[in-house]
Amino acid sequence: MGLELYLDLVSQPCRAVYIFAKKNGIPFELRPVDIFRGQLVSKDFSQINNLCKVPALKDGDFILSESTAILIYLSSKYPTADHWYPSNLQARARIHEYLGWHADCVRGTFGVPLWTQVLAPLIGVHLPEEKVQRNRAAMDRALQELEDKFLRDQAFLTGQHVTLADLMALEELIQPVAVGFDLFEGRPKLTAWRERLEAFLGMDLCQETHGLILNILEQAANKKIPDPAPEVYPYMLLRISRIP
Repeated sequence: MGLELYLDLVSQPCRAVYIFAKKNGIPFELRPVDIFRGQLVSKDFSQINNLCKVPALKDGDFILSESTAILIYLSSKYPTADHWYPSNLQARARIHEYLGWHADCVRGTFGVPLWTQVLAPLIGVHLPEEKVQRNRAAMDRALQELEDKFLRDQAFLTGQHVTLADLMALEELIQPVAVGFDLFEGRPKLTAWRERLEAFLGMDLCQETHGLILNILEQAANKKIPDPAPEVYPYMLLRISRIP
């Protein structure tokens, strides 16, 4: 059995892994994991990742979780261009610098609007307005830091070339846009970065990967999102409780 990727493209980290593998021509078997239908907590998937999280990678007997670890593994095992995860130590350190900040300030913050408008209502939960406003302020601060600390006057987040950092950032920033938060409005520098990145990745690949998330409000309005399986409720309630 070759490389297997367990993904649900509603998930930001899953989209980053999917785009990277497709863009680099890495052969893999897609193993869809439907979060809404409770497949994260199924017996079969728990044998792949007992943390019950996607993405997950299975390469023969080797199993790996966490998107950044998976991206580094793929970029190291397969003949991908050096710019993704450079061999130069300092260039690589810049990527790790961003990924560390990303985990603290972006991951978990930019997904909140999706929870507020789509996911929490599916189980009858509505977030207080003060939490919504705090999250919006946190996103604004993070966007400013993203521009001032990382993008600056460069083409991409860590320099003049696309890296894993850009891919992780793009997928997080797409999420609020999908539910009507135009994070790029009034930010020409960030808008130009997104346009350069999407041009590099190719619009066909971006549309293929983003189609599900960019249509999620329409799907929710038309009742096309399945009710979450009961076994997913504890996971969803825990995630909602962690929103500051």
